[in-house]
Amino acid sequence: MTAVRWVAIFDGLVLPMLALAGAVLLFGGFVWLGGTDPVETWVLLFQGAFGDAFSWQNTLQRAAPLMLTALCVAIPMQAGMTIIGGEGALVLGGLAAAGLPYLFAPPDGLWGTAWILLAGAVAGGAWIALAGLLQQYRGVNETISSLLMSYLAIGVFKHLVEGPLRDPESLNKPSTLPLHDSWLLGLIPGQEVHWGLVIGAVVCVLAGLWLYGTTHGFATRVVGGNARAARLVGLPSRRLVVCACALGGAAAGLAGGIEVAAVHNAANASLIAGLGYTGILVAFVARHNPVAVIPVAVLFGGFGSAGSLLQRRLDLPDASVWVLQGFAFVLILACEAARGRLGLWLAQRQARIAAAQVVHETSRQRLARQKAQAASVGEVA
Repeated sequence: MTAVRWVAIFDGLVLPMLALAGAVLLFGGFVWLGGTDPVETWVLLFQGAFGDAFSWQNTLQRAAPLMLTALCVAIPMQAGMTIIGGEGALVLGGLAAAGLPYLFAPPDGLWGTAWILLAGAVAGGAWIALAGLLQQYRGVNETISSLLMSYLAIGVFKHLVEGPLRDPESLNKPSTLPLHDSWLLGLIPGQEVHWGLVIGAVVCVLAGLWLYGTTHGFATRVVGGNARAARLVGLPSRRLVVCACALGGAAAGLAGGIEVAAVHNAANASLIAGLGYTGILVAFVARHNPVAVIPVAVLFGGFGSAGSLLQRRLDLPDASVWVLQGFAFVLILACEAARGRLGLWLAQRQARIAAAQVVHETSRQRLARQKAQAASVGEVA
């Protein structure tokens, strides 16, 4: 295996794994400062995530929306856009899915479910596409605009759910009218996991095939690598960027629609659970590779499902796993500074070795010439 291949493996796989391992170690130190045994915490963290069938089902249930919210970061990043507004796209997608029956009644059965999910995807895609349009045509920083737009989306969501779209029977917890039973997304046969997991995994695979197996995906990655060079060769960079933002937002909006159709049955405050923000971390750990998003989302879904076990066994707050995710995010960002250093060090080392070989060869040739000259002088004498 060549050095370049080893460097790629180190940057793409070893560094994220080291960051996650460091986050787990730091989390152990954090709970130790509070008087909790870190080893027991690590064991329960694993058991709560992957210890038995129930834990696995809970983990996969939580991983389903994370796959899609991570795509809201990963796909635009391939076009050079740092979008962190997946939370806003998710809540608007859930609102659109729950609000569609207010406009017209979708058909019963599978087609009605498809209409519900499509409404969520369209709403999320349009919302994040707006951030792309603002950046491309007005120069507004997409990171800041997408984050601020999330707060705007949450405000619109709360206004409509608690006002015009509120179900009169939802007294203690304002919500929209519940969806008809025929529109709900059911469970996978034999499992306590809804079909959103399959949808999320399929969308991730399709996104990977699009990015790495089509000319449009290749053009999107070219724009992300060097937008100016892409324009010089005639690529429609603005259109490609906005398209990537729309696709990423559609994935997050689809996650909101799935949460409504499979978990909550209506739009309410439970949708605002930070899934969009966790998707940012999932995307960064996966290096913005849509296929790699799947196992990383399962891992972080496991972290989330382990929170209740830590609360029951060790009396830790359920939100303590957010500290673990925070440690992971900080270390992942720190690893970005180390990315490429190994390749640079190897290149410099090879350059030093090559220079030393040149010096050695030059010295050897000079010594050989001196010996030859001395021998010729001796013969003349």
